[in-house]
Amino acid sequence: MNKSSIFQTTVIYIIVAFLFSFVVRLIWVYQFSDFESFKFAGQFMINTNDGYYWAEGARDLLSGITKQHDLSPITQSTSWFTYVVAKILPIPFETIILYMPAILGSLIVVPIILIAFNLRMLEVGFLAALLASIAVSYYNRTMVGYYDTDMLIIVFPTLLLWSLILALRTKEEKYLLITALEIIAYRWWYPQSYSLEFSYFGLILVYVLISDRKSIFNFKLLSIMLFAMMGLPNSIRFIGVVLVYAAFKQKKWDKYLWYIFGIAVGLFFISGGLNPIWEQLKSYVFRDAIDVNDALSLHFFAVMQTVREAGQIDFVTFAERISGHVVTFIFSLAGYVLMVKKYPAMLLGVPLLGLGFLALWGGLRFTIYAVPVCALGIAYLLFTWSAYISQLFVNEKLGGIVKSSFVILASLGVLYPNLLHVIEYRVPTVFNKAEVEQLDRLKSGIDREDYIVSWWDYGYPIRYYSDAKTLIDGGKHSGDVNFPVSFMLTNSQESAARLARLEVEYTEKAFVEAEQNETKPKSEQKKIINNTAQMTLDYGFKDANDFLEALQTPLSLPDKTRDIYFYLPYRMLSIFPTVAQFSNMDVMTGKTVRQPFFFQTNQFKDSGSKLDFSSGVVLDKTKGMLKIGNQEVPVKNFIQTAYTPEFKFVKEQNIVHPDGLFSIIYMQAYNTFLILDEAMFNSTYVQLFVLENYDARFFEPISLEAYAKVYRLKI
Repeated sequence: MNKSSIFQTTVIYIIVAFLFSFVVRLIWVYQFSDFESFKFAGQFMINTNDGYYWAEGARDLLSGITKQHDLSPITQSTSWFTYVVAKILPIPFETIILYMPAILGSLIVVPIILIAFNLRMLEVGFLAALLASIAVSYYNRTMVGYYDTDMLIIVFPTLLLWSLILALRTKEEKYLLITALEIIAYRWWYPQSYSLEFSYFGLILVYVLISDRKSIFNFKLLSIMLFAMMGLPNSIRFIGVVLVYAAFKQKKWDKYLWYIFGIAVGLFFISGGLNPIWEQLKSYVFRDAIDVNDALSLHFFAVMQTVREAGQIDFVTFAERISGHVVTFIFSLAGYVLMVKKYPAMLLGVPLLGLGFLALWGGLRFTIYAVPVCALGIAYLLFTWSAYISQLFVNEKLGGIVKSSFVILASLGVLYPNLLHVIEYRVPTVFNKAEVEQLDRLKSGIDREDYIVSWWDYGYPIRYYSDAKTLIDGGKHSGDVNFPVSFMLTNSQESAARLARLEVEYTEKAFVEAEQNETKPKSEQKKIINNTAQMTLDYGFKDANDFLEALQTPLSLPDKTRDIYFYLPYRMLSIFPTVAQFSNMDVMTGKTVRQPFFFQTNQFKDSGSKLDFSSGVVLDKTKGMLKIGNQEVPVKNFIQTAYTPEFKFVKEQNIVHPDGLFSIIYMQAYNTFLILDEAMFNSTYVQLFVLENYDARFFEPISLEAYAKVYRLKI
């Protein structure tokens, strides 16, 4: 086959693989085409919370309107890229962010097939591209609607793998520039790319020092990579890379190579090249359950302990997310070893593979990195086996038939579990139509400077649809900022109201102080401490717990500068115990101070005299006693809530034992029972959302819907 035919075949493989990847992702659209609750204004909504962060930035860029201290990512790459696409294409914005992940994510097939093209094994690359494009973890994070940086987070490092392989194999100078520009583009798209970039660099450095120290080209490659990896703005690194490449193109500069290399090393370390790597390790590997804050040595619950994607996973889950099946994964590793043996340059895949293995300790989000390498590994193994099988037959034609049959059946076997996952993975949109319509109505009645208090899971979509501010969101959710919001939701309305006013005003004040600090010499900068500590000190307390108790008294509050709304969704009910964890502690010691009881179930059985709630929780209706395991406790309240045909909220309350310890609430509209201790029963969330018992001194209802209830703070 001549070069022209090989090139045409390569292009055809890329197009077919890309279309396969994209069409498979349309299964989600087909499955939910009749689900009107997943659509708003006639358009499907996205299905990842973080996507609303980038969408907010792109929306603000398109409108040209931003508000002060709103945290909108108008300078971030994903928002800017979306903004440019939306300006160019005559397509609705919601459609762009819905399908962009499927289109950009499918580009993974390009570098995989290009790698195989260079190694002269196109069929291997084609099968690997098909598998990688729909592998469980990769599909989950690039499916239709999963609008996030993951759209290109694996495409860029796989492109980098391709250019590095070609650089080492061909020694052509054009790959110096291509590699450096890929690093800059990767960093622009995903600032956390440092670790992978440095891993590639380190692997090449080891290879050079051990096997090929005499090659000038290798040190040119290392030098230009360091210039591209420096901790400096993208524009400066781009200029530096272009200048260095221009110098390398001229032979007369070869004699200065060692000086250039030395300068590159020095600038890399001076610019803090290793600092981001350490920060990432601390976040995902060396993480603690409690964050300790400097001021007053306050202790807060670390959010990473509650994020599923950052939790440890078992080996079976790990293997299935990378290759679809444990057997496929094991064979893929064997195939990769054989591939490295024949093509040593494929050792450059180790950083991707290694980062994937970090998932066993750092959480399932890392599995996505191992997908391209493992896909190449299993594809190479299958074609190696097929070649061996064909040699077993004397009749060449028969051998060819058996070989082709084996490749087809084996390929289908490898792809099947991943395709099955795609069909079964029916992830819903972040919010449903009713919730979004409620926020959209709220948007017209509030100011863009107002705040909406809710849990961080809902921060981004709340900001996007209401165009108001939030205290916490998917990016701002460390223990010290989660603590006050958790406290508001899980404590009395009086404490919640006062803390809400304080937290909002102190948050705005902190923004201003941070800006002022930037204009001052370092010696004159004021130390910014977390709001809880600052409030404690400002109100004359030395113990933050004393300050929190004082919230139940008529404290003098700062002047009101904006309105505050509490957004309390039904969906928070299932995570309310997790929400409570962030404030169920003594912030001075880090020790848990209470173990609130909050039990929710829709699995119950009424046998007449007893009501079995499952999980060992049973109510003796004749005695009014609740049995929890081997313990019996008296029930104080039995409350039933419901909605009339006119959608009017009604409730009926019966006091069973005045001195009872627990309350039982039957939410008829949701077919759900809640069993709560006194603290959880009196919490702001339960009182306002579940029972609509609002204290008129502090709250007034704005929108009371079944899916979510909104109250305005009156102080």
